[in-house]
Amino acid sequence: MPPRRRKPPRAGALTELPPLKIIRSILLLQLFYYSVAFVLVLFTTLVLGQRFSPALLFDWHSIRGDNTVGWTVGFLWVVDGFIIVIPILLLVARSKLVPDFALTIHFIHLLITSFYTRSLPTNLLWWGLEAASAALTISLGVWACRYRELQPISFGTVPAKTSTENADDNVRGASGRGRNMDSGPSYEMVSVTRGDENV
Repeated sequence: MPPRRRKPPRAGALTELPPLKIIRSILLLQLFYYSVAFVLVLFTTLVLGQRFSPALLFDWHSIRGDNTVGWTVGFLWVVDGFIIVIPILLLVARSKLVPDFALTIHFIHLLITSFYTRSLPTNLLWWGLEAASAALTISLGVWACRYRELQPISFGTVPAKTSTENADDNVRGASGRGRNMDSGPSYEMVSVTRGDENV
């Protein structure tokens, strides 16, 4: 009995998302996430005349509902979730993978925050703001990636005209030029000769 033939792997399955590429993307996204948070928090503390400390980034106790600094830092984390959509669009670029990467970023932030404070966050405001940031990142990231995925692909053809250009051409065609742009591009019929005969 001949050995059974194995089914060939799906095209692109091995090169689609190799593990090292996934790890590299997660590390780059996490680095960008904390870099943006650092810039936002540092700028805000300098403007407010407060003292900057790493606790504003890694300590969940800094997000409090009873003072302005706590609300401001919480708002900045939500803004960070908005800005992180840009590198997600550039690095991930596939809408079905956005939730995985966005939730991974926020989960790693939870781990780092827990290790920094040596306790799990018990502040409901912190959890609410992280959930809002994750939801914002996922929804905007999926929308941006789908928008990019649905863009027409150009294969070296002339780009489609805008609606105003089409309207101008239709007006010209109606005034006697004889071109109707509603039916697509126009082609001229050229007689083909075979020997001495016209076809």
